[in-house]
Amino acid sequence: MMFDMQAGLRPRLQNPIQNDMAKLPTSVDKIVAQYGPHKAYTPVGGFHGHADPDKLVKTHCCFCGMQCGIQLKVKENTVVGFEPWMDFPFNEGRMCPKGVARYLQNNHPDRLLSPIERVEGEGFRPVDWETAMSRTVSEIKRIQSTYGNNAFGMLSGVSLSNELSYMVGKFARVALKTANLDYNGRLCMVSAGAGNKKAFGLDRISNSWADLKHAKVIMICGSNVSETFPTLIHYIWEARDNGAKIIVVDPRITPVARTADLYLPVRPGTDSALFGAMLQQLVENDWLDHDFIDNYTSDFQETIDAVKDYSLEWAEEVTGIPAESIKKAAELWGKTDTSFLLHARGIEHHSKGVDNVLGCINLVLATGRIGKPYCGYGTITGQGNGQGGREHGHKCDQLPGNRDITNPEHRKYIADVWGIDEKDLPGKGLTAYELVEAIHRGEIKGLISICFNPIVSLPNNNMVREALEKLEFYVAIDFFLNDTARHADIVLAGALHEEEEGTGTTAEGRVVKINAAVTPPGDARTDASILKELAARLGAGDKFAFENSEAIFNELRVASKGGTADYYGITYEKIVNNYGVFWPCPALDHPGTPRLWEDRKFATPDGKAHFNPAPYREPGEPTDKEYPVILTTGRVVSQYLSGTQTRRIGRLIDPYPEPLLEIHPSLAQQFGIKERELVKVVTRRGEATFPAQIVTTIRKDTVFLPYHWAGPISANQLTIGNLDPVSKIPEFKVCACKLIPLGVPAPPSSESKAYQSA
Repeated sequence: MMFDMQAGLRPRLQNPIQNDMAKLPTSVDKIVAQYGPHKAYTPVGGFHGHADPDKLVKTHCCFCGMQCGIQLKVKENTVVGFEPWMDFPFNEGRMCPKGVARYLQNNHPDRLLSPIERVEGEGFRPVDWETAMSRTVSEIKRIQSTYGNNAFGMLSGVSLSNELSYMVGKFARVALKTANLDYNGRLCMVSAGAGNKKAFGLDRISNSWADLKHAKVIMICGSNVSETFPTLIHYIWEARDNGAKIIVVDPRITPVARTADLYLPVRPGTDSALFGAMLQQLVENDWLDHDFIDNYTSDFQETIDAVKDYSLEWAEEVTGIPAESIKKAAELWGKTDTSFLLHARGIEHHSKGVDNVLGCINLVLATGRIGKPYCGYGTITGQGNGQGGREHGHKCDQLPGNRDITNPEHRKYIADVWGIDEKDLPGKGLTAYELVEAIHRGEIKGLISICFNPIVSLPNNNMVREALEKLEFYVAIDFFLNDTARHADIVLAGALHEEEEGTGTTAEGRVVKINAAVTPPGDARTDASILKELAARLGAGDKFAFENSEAIFNELRVASKGGTADYYGITYEKIVNNYGVFWPCPALDHPGTPRLWEDRKFATPDGKAHFNPAPYREPGEPTDKEYPVILTTGRVVSQYLSGTQTRRIGRLIDPYPEPLLEIHPSLAQQFGIKERELVKVVTRRGEATFPAQIVTTIRKDTVFLPYHWAGPISANQLTIGNLDPVSKIPEFKVCACKLIPLGVPAPPSSESKAYQSA
C-alpha cells in the first residue's frame, strides 16, 4: 500500500479498482459540527449597519430562473440586508421567501474561508492555496498521464454566471483537455432544450413574460409555479384578472391548480398520452391553423398519424384523467385566440421527457399560436442561470453559442476563438449521470466539481456515494462544504453570487447584470481566479489571461457570434441601460429579441417549425404487485435544489423543517397509516423513512417526496437512473415503491435536525 504522508491523505492501493477507501474522513456528526449546515438568522435588531449602509448594490437573486432584481445593502464589505428594486421590470420589487432571505448566506458561520484538505480519522483542516493548488494539479497530471486525459472528469453547475459557465467549458477542454464535462442542468432543462431544438432549431422560451399577462388561455404542465417560481405567479394572476382561463396538468393539486379553471390530475409518466389525445381532438374538431401548418411547418401528417387512435376513452384509462376533462382542455386550447403554454420539470424529468416536451410543442404548432403578441410557449427555467449556463459552456455535447460539439464547422469556429487546433478540441463526453456511472465502473479516476452536489441531486444516490469512494482524487470548488464535498480530498473556497461580477440569463431569455457587492471573505477567492490559476499551472495560462469578468464576457460574445444563442451585440453597458437585453442580439445596434419567430422564419435547416411524432410509451419502472405505489418527487417553497444554501438559513428551514411523505387519505387508510406516523418507503434502489402528511391534494395512487435533503432522508436514494435516450435526463418523476407503516409517531417537527442530514 502507498501512503502519502504529506497531509494525511487517503491511502492509495496499488490496484485502484480494488480500492476500499473510507467513506468519509470522519463521522458525519463531526463534519457537521465544524462545517454545518447550521441555521443562520438575522440578529435581533438586524445586522450592524443595516439601517445605514455604505451602499446599495443593484443585482439579482441567486436562486431560480426568474433572476429577480434586488438591491443588497452593504456595510463595511458585508451584506447586511436588502431593499426591493422597484424599477426592475420583471419583478418590480416583489420577492419570494428565498429571495428575501438570500442575503443571510454572506454572514454565515459555515462559510469556507480558505482551502481545506481531507485528513483521515480527523475530517478536514485548512491549508494554504499553494498547498491546495500544487496537490490538485499534481494529481490531475498523475491521473491523466497514467490513464489518459478523459480519466479526469468535471461536473459543473448553472448557479454560475455566464462568464463562469463559459470559462468552465473552456477550462475543461483547453486546460484539463477532457471530453468528460457535464453540469447539473442535465437534471433540469435538457429535455426542454432537446425538444426546442428539434422543433424550432433554437432553445429559448418564445416570448417575454409580458405576453403572458394578456393570453386568453394558459396551460401549465408539470410546474408548481406558486411554490417554485412565486414571482412568476403574479403574471398568471394578472392574466386571470384579464379573463384568462387556466389549465393545470399535475398529479398534485398545487396552489396554482386550486384556482385553475380546469385541473387535469395526470398519472405520473403518462403526459404524452394526454398531449396526444388532445392533439387528436384538435384534428377531429378542426381546431387547427391550416395556413400556419401548411406554410410554416413540416411533418404534420406523420405526427397526427402517431396519435390517430388516441381516443378519449383510451386516454382516460392511461392517464387517469376523466375523458370529459381531456375534451374540455382540448376545446379551451383549440378555440381561443391567444394562448401560452408553460411546462417545467414535471413533464421533463422522465425517460421520455423529450417526447413530453414535443407533445406540448405539437399543440402549440397545430394552433399556430407562436411568434405573435400574447401567444407563446416555453419552459420555466429551474436554476438561476439554467438558461445562459446551457448556452455557452459546460454541456458535454455543446460549445458556446449553443453550438454542436460534433459539428466540424462549429468546432473549427470555437477552436479559432480559443487559439487551439481543432483536432485538440475534445469531442462529446459523458452526461452527468453517465459520468458518475463511469466513475463507479473505474473508468474515470479523478473529478473536479464546482457548485454541484450530486450525492443529493442525482438519482439512485447510493450508487453515487459508492462512485465517489472509488475516485483516486476529488477536488471540489464551493463556498460551503456541501454533502458531496465531504468526500473530497481538497476543497477550494470559492465565491458567493454577490462576490463576483458577471451576467445571468433569465428564464425569459433576458441577459442581466450581476454586480459584485462585496469581496470574498477571509482567504476565499473568486471562482474565475481559481480556474485561471489552475489553467496556468496546467500550462494553458495564455488562454485564460482575462483581466476581469467583462473581458471574459467579451470573448463569450465573439464565441457566440453566429450561433443560435448569439450574444455578440450585448455589452455590459447595454445591459445596464436597458434593464437587460434579450438574446439573440447579433449586432451592437440590435435591440434584442423579446419575442421570437415573428417573421415565421425558424432556426431549422429548412426554416420551418417541425412537428415531431410523440407516441405514448410507459415509464421505465411501472408499478406491480411488489411495488404497487407511484413515487414522484419535487420541491417545496422554502428550499432550493440540493439545499446547500437554503438548508443553512433558519427562516427557510423552520416553515418546512423535514421532508414529508404526502399521501392521499384513501391510500393511507389502505396501508393503515396515520398523520405524522413514520412510513418506510422502499424501492429497488433503497429505503428511507419519513413522517406521513395525509393530504387530499394528491392522486390516490401516488405519493410525493421533496428532494432537498441529504443522507438517510434523501429522496434520491429511492429514485431511478432511467435516462431519456435523447436528453439523458433521469426519470425523477416516476418510479415504483412500496410503503411499510412503522406505527410509530414521528418526533415533533420542531425538534427535527433534518437540515443537517447527519
